[in-house]
Amino acid sequence: MTASDFHYDGEDFYCDVALKGVMPLRKEYESEAVLAYHHTRPFWPVHIVVIPKKHISSFTTLSPEDMPIFLEMVEVLKTLAARVTAEHGAARILTNLGRYQDSKHLHFHVNSGEPLR
Repeated sequence: MTASDFHYDGEDFYCDVALKGVMPLRKEYESEAVLAYHHTRPFWPVHIVVIPKKHISSFTTLSPEDMPIFLEMVEVLKTLAARVTAEHGAARILTNLGRYQDSKHLHFHVNSGEPLR
C-alpha cells in the first residue's frame, strides 16, 4: 500500500496507522520511545515527522512523566535539523496545536523547501 492509495479519516494517524505498520515508512530514527520518518504525504520537498510512540495528545498536554520522551525527541529533532540544514541550506521545526493539529498526537515536522502544494 502506498500513501496515494490510502485514505484516513480518523483523529490519530500516528497511533492508528504509522505505529501499527499499516503502511511502509521510510524511517530516519527509531527507538523504544521515538520514531522519525519521512512524511507519507509531504508538504515540503524535505518533510520528516518526529513522534513519541506513547500517545501524547499535543505539546500542551505533555506531563512531567513525558519529559524523558520529550527530551529524546528534542535530541532527534536537533540531529535531523542539523543534517537537513547541512544538506539543503535551511530547515524548519514546527508543531501545530488546536484546529491546526490534524492528527491529535504530539508530532514535530522537520522540513525544508517551498510548499509542494
